[in-house]
Amino acid sequence: MASRIAAAATVRAVKNRRIIPTRAALVLSPNAVNKIKEILKDKNEYIGLKVGVRQRGCNGLSYTLDYATHKDKLDEEVVQDGVRVIIDRKAQLSLLGTEMDYVENKLSSEFVFNNPNIKGTCGCGESFSV
Repeated sequence: MASRIAAAATVRAVKNRRIIPTRAALVLSPNAVNKIKEILKDKNEYIGLKVGVRQRGCNGLSYTLDYATHKDKLDEEVVQDGVRVIIDRKAQLSLLGTEMDYVENKLSSEFVFNNPNIKGTCGCGESFSV
């Protein structure tokens, strides 16, 4: 199945942060919601973004963000503020309690996953281990 990559993502380990229990597998920041709406504007063939993980990088796993055309049977769906994010079944355990944010600065603009489950990250922040 060929897919188009929708955006790049960076990983951040979160330490000493109390995670607020939530029913959602993933929480989206207002910046992330706005960026996803912008990305999906005029793309009616997609139902949202799909977040997954794959083996890559020097620390083991890396996030993937693709356009979602459908939701598979075992995928998790997060709907927040009119935005749909599908979580691949392989990524569900590593994403529990994670906040997805969108950050822009002078050098980059990217989605950032603030994940309390991460045990280690690589120097560039692209890959992680749980």
